[in-house]
Amino acid sequence: MLDVKGAVLTDDDVRRLSHPMTGGVILFSRHFECRAQLVALTDAIRDVRDDLLIAVDHEGGRVQRFRSDGFTVLPAMRRLGELWDRDVLSATKVATATGYVLAAELRACGVDMSFTPVLDLDYGRSSVIGDRAFHRDPRVVTLLAKSLTHGLALAGMSNCGKHFPGHGFAAADSHVALPVDERELDEILSEDVMPYDWLGMALSSVIPAHVIYSKVDAKPAGFSRIWLQDILRGKLGFTGAIFSDDLSMEAARAGGTLTQAAQTALEAGCDMVLVCNQPEAAEVVLQELKYVPSKESVRRLRALRPRGKAPGWHKLMGQSAYQHAQALLQRAFG
Repeated sequence: MLDVKGAVLTDDDVRRLSHPMTGGVILFSRHFECRAQLVALTDAIRDVRDDLLIAVDHEGGRVQRFRSDGFTVLPAMRRLGELWDRDVLSATKVATATGYVLAAELRACGVDMSFTPVLDLDYGRSSVIGDRAFHRDPRVVTLLAKSLTHGLALAGMSNCGKHFPGHGFAAADSHVALPVDERELDEILSEDVMPYDWLGMALSSVIPAHVIYSKVDAKPAGFSRIWLQDILRGKLGFTGAIFSDDLSMEAARAGGTLTQAAQTALEAGCDMVLVCNQPEAAEVVLQELKYVPSKESVRRLRALRPRGKAPGWHKLMGQSAYQHAQALLQRAFG
């Protein structure tokens, strides 16, 4: 999965998207000028390849790529956790509404999925996670995430839990450093991993953390067969897709060159690797990568494609389910 240069496709973009090893496109804020332009961009991508998965990091709070021209400004997930502490039933209803609005608006513009929800626990240690986490309690994280993913599903969108097994305890920001979590495996399994276990089949896909859990493996989780094969697939029985986190991040450099990192992540158990904000570097990976995905891996990724045809923006605005969800958000957060 790679990105494109800007708000419209270039000839270079088309060449990269046409490569048989390209499986998806990730969008960022620079790809958004207005809704009409975003729809034109996603349509243009589909004109090149209608089998590409179009994704975005659109969680709410400070991680929301599209924030104008009608897009609802969504709350940070910690706000839902704070609401839970006051009113459990209201929080679950609002979490479902948040997921529905998030997914319905994206799908109306041709985006297939958002990499959400964050399942990290809010230990108060990680600035890069911070208010992106629902709560400190893994039980609350699980139930709010379950409600949010139900909202996504109502709009026909798959979900992606991140950052397995948990980025909340490690203080360093994996975008600019290589975090190390020195806790014992049993502690991580009994706390951070529990949302992945409890959500079970409700999780469509997972992104592992660019964090080294030194008592478990010397490799970051996204490059570790212990974490991806033995624990996530084996112990937890996870059957969904596994995406790498962005291989352009500083913490991914433990995997060597971009091509070496991609190869290592795929061989460790990832189904798709992300190279973000470096289209030319991504093209080098496409040319150099020696990997044939398994039929099972392809099946897992295809299962993430949206279910059903999404209504366009104007039709969506008139639907009672969308209006009801918007009203719930307005009452909860103003």
